[in-house]
Amino acid sequence: MSAVSRPGAALLLWLLWMSCVSSRVPGSVPGSVSRCRLQIPPHDQVARVARFVAHLCDWATLATVSSRAPVKGQPFSNVFSISDGTEHQSSGTPFMYLTPMEISVQDLEVNPVSSMSMSLAQTSYCRDSGFDPQSPLCAHVIFSGAVVQVCTTTTTTTTTTTTTSTTTATTSNTLILLVNGSEADFAKKALFSRHPEMMDWPQDHGWFFAKFNISLVWVLDYFGGVKTVSPEEYFSVTPEANRQYWP
Repeated sequence: MSAVSRPGAALLLWLLWMSCVSSRVPGSVPGSVSRCRLQIPPHDQVARVARFVAHLCDWATLATVSSRAPVKGQPFSNVFSISDGTEHQSSGTPFMYLTPMEISVQDLEVNPVSSMSMSLAQTSYCRDSGFDPQSPLCAHVIFSGAVVQVCTTTTTTTTTTTTTSTTTATTSNTLILLVNGSEADFAKKALFSRHPEMMDWPQDHGWFFAKFNISLVWVLDYFGGVKTVSPEEYFSVTPEANRQYWP
């Protein structure tokens, strides 16, 4: 390479690197993904792959048990915006902003048991890699569990033969990442930072924050069949350790 072209090549590489970084820094468009190819964690680090997918995805499909005729008792799938934390703060718990007017929420009021699916097909990774969304190489996860409303405290009343006492206990997905406030505060920051339009949704719709309580994690990111991860293993992955794989 000539001395004249070398500075130009260096400038081009610098601009390319900056374009990758700028699309994932605070202040960038919420939900944006890097124009450069994502680098997912190694396939044998299954829990880390699951946390990686859960943090990068901004929406998911939620399958409930329908409470409506004529499909009562049958699976019913719907799309929801989600967030497990702000851009650089992952909790692993998918949070949602829901209203009782939503048809799937009405199912959840009858039976909160559900499953949630999310895929890197919604990022640039699968497209840039040439992976079909249904391919195992296009990493996706499925959560089994239940949707519950996010609260800061719950009151439990215990009655004995002589006295009645009231105690207050914190409710949480035990390993939820709480920072400077309640779980509801964390959910609000997590969702509104990625989905700012939510702040302008009609105030008379009874909106509330909810979370998906995970009972089992299913991971498809390579050939050889689905792999499962327990909630304990899933939440034990330190988000900061994931950082080396984030774009």
